[in-house]
Amino acid sequence: MNDTKKVLSFAVELGDILLRNGAEVYRVEDSVLAILNAYEITDCDVYVLSNGIFASADEVTEHASSMIRHVPMYPMQLARIAAINTLCRDVCSKKISLEDAWIRLNHCKSIPAYPLPILIIATAIGCGGFAYLYGGTPLDALIATFVGAVLRLFLHFESKTAHSKTITNVLASMVISIVAIIFYIIGIPTHYDKVIIGGIMPLVPGIPITNSIRDFINGDYLSGSIRLIDALLTAFCIAVGVGIIITIVQLGGF
Repeated sequence: MNDTKKVLSFAVELGDILLRNGAEVYRVEDSVLAILNAYEITDCDVYVLSNGIFASADEVTEHASSMIRHVPMYPMQLARIAAINTLCRDVCSKKISLEDAWIRLNHCKSIPAYPLPILIIATAIGCGGFAYLYGGTPLDALIATFVGAVLRLFLHFESKTAHSKTITNVLASMVISIVAIIFYIIGIPTHYDKVIIGGIMPLVPGIPITNSIRDFINGDYLSGSIRLIDALLTAFCIAVGVGIIITIVQLGGF
């Protein structure tokens, strides 16, 4: 394996981890190019989509190399993106060798997500806060906090199944609606619409929509369209799940 291929493999792997964990397309392109340029590979081309990386280097020499990487959409891990950005800056400033960079890259790749108890607490507090923010009473916020904890537990166990993201979003929004309406049916004076609004906020695709807009602004229209379609599909699934339960409740006369 020649040096060009070693550097290109490292740069593409770094870009893969960034893209896989939710980084913007332009950030991935800039990072891959920065790594290649840091090792004096200037005859290079990098093209990144929201689910793929195409890169080539030294095409007119005997060390020509190219790589194609398919990158499925995964849940976002911002801690990994931050660690990779730090590693990229260290590599570009010549503070670390390529061999040591690979070791650090593997460490960044294995950074774990937050433990389940912390995720439950954070989701619960977030749901309660949004329920109150959108006009709910303190009681609504308290119930939304419980709904948020149930949602996080459901998503944890749902992640162990083979269901697609579409099915997961529909089922999760149905669970939120069912739990919120149960409190209303048993006689607790709550506004279940406010509770549902607070409960679905962790499912709302805020970051994908933001990234799609940034891609459009940077001229990456194809990647922006893909992210926007994914975000709109997620919003549609949430609406379907909530709508099914509310329709059933209204038809049942509750």
